[in-house]
Amino acid sequence: MHNSESESGFDLLRHLEPSEGAETAAGAKPVEAERRAHATGIVPAQTIRAMVRERHIQALDPVSEDQIQPASLDLRLGHIAYRVRASFLPGEGVGVADRIEALGMHEIDLNEGAVLEKGCVYIVPLMESLSLGKRVSGVANPKSSSGRLDIFTRLITDGAREFDRVRPAYKGPLYAEISPRAFSIVVHRGDRLNQIRLRRGSPPTSDTALRRLHAEVGLVDADAGDANISGGIALTVDLRGEGGEALIGYRAKPHASLIDISLTDHYEPEDFWEPVRAERGNGLILNPGDFYILASREAVTVPPDHAAEMRAYDILVGEFRVHYAGFFDPGFGFAESEGAGSRGVLEVRSHEVPFVLEHAQVVGRIVYERLTDVPDKVYGPAIGSSYQRQGLQLAKQFKRPSS
Repeated sequence: MHNSESESGFDLLRHLEPSEGAETAAGAKPVEAERRAHATGIVPAQTIRAMVRERHIQALDPVSEDQIQPASLDLRLGHIAYRVRASFLPGEGVGVADRIEALGMHEIDLNEGAVLEKGCVYIVPLMESLSLGKRVSGVANPKSSSGRLDIFTRLITDGAREFDRVRPAYKGPLYAEISPRAFSIVVHRGDRLNQIRLRRGSPPTSDTALRRLHAEVGLVDADAGDANISGGIALTVDLRGEGGEALIGYRAKPHASLIDISLTDHYEPEDFWEPVRAERGNGLILNPGDFYILASREAVTVPPDHAAEMRAYDILVGEFRVHYAGFFDPGFGFAESEGAGSRGVLEVRSHEVPFVLEHAQVVGRIVYERLTDVPDKVYGPAIGSSYQRQGLQLAKQFKRPSS
């Protein structure tokens, strides 16, 4: 095992190029862009592959190419889930397995698939583990489909004091906490509910740099002077749609059937969702505890040399939370021949009291962060991405109107 950072894939950053025999997805092509390697930033797909080869990323089963996204790695569920009495953080010096032993209720075999019931909390050891260098850290998020199914899932590491964060130089196993909220789900060994980004060092970020990038690329479809940039670029909600009583979203039905997350284009939307249509006055009353799928007014673009993350907006502006699944990959909405941007899908849940959400209200901010290098594949149909050029769209498990 190679443990020293000098032996990791990060020292290859300035030399990694797509080469003969490069492990790229079918149809994926290297991005034609000026290569601008940086010492710090989110690592791209080719560096993730290098980390797998150097065993800084290890797994019970070999890591497959389709797990490697442009700037993240999909994490796979192991063979067993533990139903626990409560969510927890292990804390400094404490292993997750020790907390499972103290709080566990029963074990569930995932090899043939098993039901995780909504409202319950489960811990699943993941197939991947890490052995990071001292300047390398990680941040995790649910995958887009997990968020759109209202599956609350977070990454936990041994000794963790925060969810979804992997401290620099971490060496050890990874676990997923899973709590289905809107629907009970069926999961199997190898299913992917969350993903991890790996970061080298602390890349600089500033509103000035974000304004400059917006002026160059057009991160949202607003003029440079009109974009709301402050600790990220603002997204607002579309509650008007196109025409009277237009479809503007979906609300999860409270007593729907199971959803097998391994299926694609399978379920009838009307069995699980109620349509939400534009109302006079351009507002929407969020019912406490209900889960909504809405869309942003703005179309979003992520250039190939950056990654982005949607962050929930300040709770002081309203009693709701937006967007569990926060990663936007390099290349999201970046297809000049097809027009600018793809709209962001917003997963919205109200808290304790009814709340009126208004059309064009700011509901979140997207933070952009540079990569250490341009990835050798970008988000889009060529690598099997599900949500490029999206509008208001449910998770991939549901049939599309055209299917």
